[in-house]
Amino acid sequence: MPQKSPGPSVKDKELYEELRDRGDSKEKAARIANAAANSSRSEVGRRGGSSPAYEDWTVEDLRKRARELDVSGRSTMTKSELIDALRNR
Repeated sequence: MPQKSPGPSVKDKELYEELRDRGDSKEKAARIANAAANSSRSEVGRRGGSSPAYEDWTVEDLRKRARELDVSGRSTMTKSELIDALRNR
């Protein structure tokens, strides 16, 4: 399934897609991508640790994270549904 365009407000679409693939929310990815595009700093948003993409997480780990974020219906969600719910938080 092709990815949707992030919209005209996102200045660095490549960085945005990289952040989304990493598991960041749409809002967070857009903020970081726009900050990087508006700054001479190329390392905006790259501080801190790294985490594997949600696709690499186990269903158990995804459910644990969903529980931390109080996602309702998490116990019956499939892996892809959990990933969607977490990304849209």
